[in-house]
Amino acid sequence: MKINPHGSENSALQALIRQIRLVAFDFDGVFTDNMVYVFQDGSEAVKCYRGDGLGLQKLQRLGIETIIISTESNPVVSARARKLQVRCLQDCRDKLQTLENIARELGMALAEISFVGNDINDAACLASVGLPIVVQDAHRDVLPLALYRTSAPGGHGAVREVCDLFATILPAGGA
Repeated sequence: MKINPHGSENSALQALIRQIRLVAFDFDGVFTDNMVYVFQDGSEAVKCYRGDGLGLQKLQRLGIETIIISTESNPVVSARARKLQVRCLQDCRDKLQTLENIARELGMALAEISFVGNDINDAACLASVGLPIVVQDAHRDVLPLALYRTSAPGGHGAVREVCDLFATILPAGGA
């Protein structure tokens, strides 16, 4: 079942969101537009949406945990996560195993987790969590796995959109 927050499935989406205790995000293609600038010294830079930080603060105020899980190990990801004050795990060859370990550490079930992804390396997580979300420009192979697809593409406010969605449904002060 695909869920449209403005459609008749709104109550189903609200019920799913009320169960979520952790939102896990991929980084490249979710926080970014999936593009990378490579400088001649080999260093990299990416473009991120500034409004994501305010959205993540909303989730924190709602009592929702957040984490970034990235396949790559990249100082740019670490720097952005530090600035956003979001826990970040990198160099995760098996994102689902990483997510299962986090769930165990936090004492929650995968059904209490939402994962936001964009490509095939996110497929196992998307297929296993309570609320799988993809960004608007996600790869076609993961679209069938999502219950919600953002209207914003990755790096252009998709993270903020997810955070705002939760904030419109959950009561202030926690779920």
